Amino acid sequence: MSEQSPPPAKKSNTPRLIVTLGLASVALAISGWVYLSNGSATARECPVQAAQAAVIDSAAVGELAALNPTGEGRGYEKTAFKDASGKDMTIADFKGKALLVNFWASWCVPCREEMPALDALAAKYNSDNFMVLPINLDIGDEGPGKAKAFMDEQGLTNLPIYTDASFAAFKKLQTDAVAIGLPTTLVLDANGCELAVLQGPAEWNSPDGEAVIKTLIGLAGKGA
Repeated sequence: MSEQSPPPAKKSNTPRLIVTLGLASVALAISGWVYLSNGSATARECPVQAAQAAVIDSAAVGELAALNPTGEGRGYEKTAFKDASGKDMTIADFKGKALLVNFWASWCVPCREEMPALDALAAKYNSDNFMVLPINLDIGDEGPGKAKAFMDEQGLTNLPIYTDASFAAFKKLQTDAVAIGLPTTLVLDANGCELAVLQGPAEWNSPDGEAVIKTLIGLAGKGA
C-alpha cells in the first residue's frame, strides 16, 4: 500500500490579519485627524492669544487665583440669549466691549452668593469698554421671572437681566469641556474671544477682582 503524502499545510492568515489591522489603524487615524481638525476649526473662531491670557493670569492672584488662562481661540460671538423683554441677542451685540460673562441660576447657592459682588463690580467698571454680562439659566417659561425676582429681592440694580431658559448656551460650554457647573465666568476680549475661564464663584468685588478687570480693560484698550 503506497504511503499517502501529508495534506498541504493551511495557508496562515497572520500576514493578511496584520495588513487588515494595519489598514484599519490607518483609517482610524485619518478619521481621528479629520474629526479633531473639524473640532479645532469650530473651536478656533478667534486667533490664539497666549500672550494676552498670560497677562490676565499674572493679575489673577488671591481671590482670583482659580481663574484659568486660556486664549486658545474659542469665540462666543454667536452665543445666543434673550434680554429682559424677550428680544434675541448674541455676544456679538456687545462687540467693542471686554466682557465678564457670568452664567448663573437662582437655584444655584454659590451663584446667589456671588451676584452682589458682580453687581458692585458692574457699578464701578461698566462703561463703553467693559461690561459685566450675567446670563441666567433658570429653565422654562418661568425662568426669566425667577431671575428678575431674585435681582429685585437682592436689590441688584447694576446688572441687566439676560436669560437663556433653553440652557443651550451653557450646554455647549459643557460639550466643549469649557465648563462643568455653575457658576462659570468667561473673560472675553472686545471681539468675544475667550482669554480665561473661572469655574465656581469668586469675590469679584475685591482688590484681586478689580486687578483682573483693570488688566482686561487695559488689554481691550490695546486692541487685545
